[in-house]
Amino acid sequence: MKRLASLSLPAPAKLNLFLHINGRRPDGYHLLQTVFQFLDRADTLHFTRREDDEVRLSPELPGVPATANLVVRAARLLQAETGCRLGADIVLEKRLPMGGGIGGGSSDAATTLLALNRLWELCLDEDRLASLGLQLGADVPVFVRGRAAFAEGVGERLEPVDIEQPWYLVLTPEAHVATADVFRHPQLTRHTPAITLAAFRAGGGAETLRNDCENVVRTLSPEVDAALVWLSSHGHARMTGTGACCFLPCPDRASAESLLARSPIPGFVAHGMNRSAAHVALDAVG
Repeated sequence: MKRLASLSLPAPAKLNLFLHINGRRPDGYHLLQTVFQFLDRADTLHFTRREDDEVRLSPELPGVPATANLVVRAARLLQAETGCRLGADIVLEKRLPMGGGIGGGSSDAATTLLALNRLWELCLDEDRLASLGLQLGADVPVFVRGRAAFAEGVGERLEPVDIEQPWYLVLTPEAHVATADVFRHPQLTRHTPAITLAAFRAGGGAETLRNDCENVVRTLSPEVDAALVWLSSHGHARMTGTGACCFLPCPDRASAESLLARSPIPGFVAHGMNRSAAHVALDAVG
């Protein structure tokens, strides 16, 4: 394995193809079931190895001090876990919307763990990196592992799945819905019966492929409601995560782009992927 001085990796978006809330643990965390699938749209992070232990991130995101950014927190956690005395200069090219429910911050954190594990030659295995990722957020482990997955628990129990990889139209309404506000809302559905992976594979229509957070988010955000109203007129639209992004599977790229051209709400077209682009790129590095 050659020693690297620098490394650039994508941090891909994800969709929750459904999201069910099955209950709540004694510590207050909600129990979930979902299926994660990646998209070929991503942030990009550029890492340059430092021989001191400084971690410097640029540019600073609006309203997010560098020390609070999940990228810096992931790097510091990796240093603390391993005793590594190396550092990094990190440049973040932000392409994914913040607070959109497509995993931008979590994906950035996971890519940081993967990249610095390689750049600092730490040789931590996937299980250990995923365990560190869970300390940063419930969605981080799926990005660390890099495979589309059926998830349970708080999102950390992952079973890889091989599913169709359609084109999606993803709308990005100009709204930010705080996850904490959604999960403490009194009208949130919290007791959906658990399903099996086999039941997901068998389909089940809109009743199975739904997001339990959607009704609450539509109440909190007229922008998300408007996006879902428009998108639902063209098929089975859903919200991903706790919003605000909404998506619609499409037969092909051309039909997705045609819909986007007519949409009154901004968005993008992306291809579903069962393997994370970050892992594909990391494999290419060798």
